[in-house]
Amino acid sequence: MDETPIGYVYVRVADEIEQEIRSGRLPHGTRLPNERDLGAQHGVAAGTARRAVRELRDRGLVVTLPNKGTFVTLPTDGR
Repeated sequence: MDETPIGYVYVRVADEIEQEIRSGRLPHGTRLPNERDLGAQHGVAAGTARRAVRELRDRGLVVTLPNKGTFVTLPTDGR
């Protein structure tokens, strides 16, 4: 992960996951790992991963289904 002091870590994690989604490495319907595992993959705490997932939801890139998990959805902005 980039160690630059500019910006919030959760935004950088969300940006990394967004790149994976847009590149097709995480296609539509893919279930994201749980927050602890997602944090471990990106070298951050689970709480940071949770905020990153919230950011991705706000961007319209994932949807969280209660008792099911968080899944990649189609981007709504057409990018």
